[in-house]
Amino acid sequence: MAARVVDRQDHVAVSRPRLARASQAALAAVGRPASEVEILVVDDAEIARLNGRYLGRAQRTDVLAFPLAVNEADGGLLGQVVISAQTARRQARQVGVPVLLEMDLLATHAILHLVGYDDRDPVEAELMHRREREILAASQRVPRQLWDGLLHD
Repeated sequence: MAARVVDRQDHVAVSRPRLARASQAALAAVGRPASEVEILVVDDAEIARLNGRYLGRAQRTDVLAFPLAVNEADGGLLGQVVISAQTARRQARQVGVPVLLEMDLLATHAILHLVGYDDRDPVEAELMHRREREILAASQRVPRQLWDGLLHD
């Protein structure tokens, strides 16, 4: 299995199979179909704790990506992704999309980080967001409002 999803929160209903499919689609799109990712879905308190412990920012965020690249030549474990279900729900409500679609976006975003995309520079962020759109649009119908307010046009 290319994506293993663990749900450790009880605030938001999560479709583990759907999140795994979105992650697998992202892996295939970036040329890493044999790689594996671990997706952990947590609440705001847990993601803030992890953000503080590993990145020195003790605040909530929507998603964290921890690249590992174990056995990269054979696929292997590319990395770990942590998604805050509560933040995903807030962001989904903000733009009027289903929370599961927002989680698909966050998983895709994190997988792009795992393979080297960066969104700190505005030009690189635009490239990354364009790639997110391409990946999601290839596997599902994506309403325009998903991009409004969260990503630049």
